This record gives sequence, C-alpha cells and structure tokens, in this order.
Amino acid sequence: MQVEIMAIPELLRITPPRFADSRGHFSEAYTLAKFAAIGIPDVFIQDNQSRSHKNVVRGLHCQVAPAIQGKLVRVVSGSIWDVAVDVRPGSATFGQHVATILSAENGAQFWIPGGFLHGFLALEDGTEVLYKVTAPYLREAERGVRWDDPQLALPWPVDPTLAIVSDKDRVMPTLAESAGLFG
Repeated sequence: MQVEIMAIPELLRITPPRFADSRGHFSEAYTLAKFAAIGIPDVFIQDNQSRSHKNVVRGLHCQVAPAIQGKLVRVVSGSIWDVAVDVRPGSATFGQHVATILSAENGAQFWIPGGFLHGFLALEDGTEVLYKVTAPYLREAERGVRWDDPQLALPWPVDPTLAIVSDKDRVMPTLAESAGLFG
C-alpha cells in the first residue's frame, strides 16, 4: 500500500496495490489492520455513495461534536478534484487546504480526519464517490462553508459559471462568517 503524507500531515493519500490480469484488476480497498497500522482508526460506521454529473461541486462540509466525522474517500467511477480545508481551532494550518485527484483509474483514496471541511468537484459525468465515515450524519453537528469563499481562494478546476452547486451549498457562510462554529 502506498501512503503519501500530504502538506497537512494529518491528511493522507492512500493507494492500495492492484493486481491485474487479462480479466481486469483486483484490489483490497480497505483492510482494517493495514489502515490501523498507518494511523487510521477502526471506527468506520457507515458507507456513503454519491453519483454526480460533470462540474457538480459538493461541499464544503464537516461535522463537529458530538458527531465529528472522519472520511475515507474513493472514486469507483469517473474522477474528482477532492479538497480538505483545515478548520481545527488553534491549528497552525487553519484555513489551509490540500487537494488531490481521485479516480477509478488511479485507485487512490483520501483520508480526511475530523476537523476538516471536505468538498469535491466531479470531473466527469457519471462520477461515483464512495466514502466511509467515522460518525453518523447528525443535522445539528453539520457545518459548512461556501465552496467559492474568496478568503479560501480554492483553485477549483472549473469555471464558476459552469459549476453545479446545490441551493444549500450556494448559501453557506464564508469561513470568516463561521468564526467559532468549528470548536
């Protein structure tokens, strides 16, 4: 298993090995012992899956106590530009982000622990994202920041006029407007 420590060290890009032959390929996408050995807790309680059209933006979302959510994200069809933003109070990297490309082709996964906003852009039609979470969805614990927050200045690889964003995500507050909501 290839593990890449990202610019914010708590974020990991993980690529399990693939075993290919004339029929296609096989990969162990998740093995408890292997993931525990690299510091990812064995507390996944739910799998979520979404399907998106090209240019769909989902995020930026997170959950706070009592349902802080870590996510292990992978793509089973298509590709995404995936991003995590540090919103941990007092963190030296607060407001900074890390982004990576995840695709069905590259088989990479992105570990995003609690305390980070998460969002992604579907780069292809029919993109399917599967992610494990460490806590159930809890409406009162949900937080979010506008995907196009000028303070964050995330380098989304899409013309903003072409981005397809839900009504809910379009009206999220900026990070500055969210001060104190992540602690």
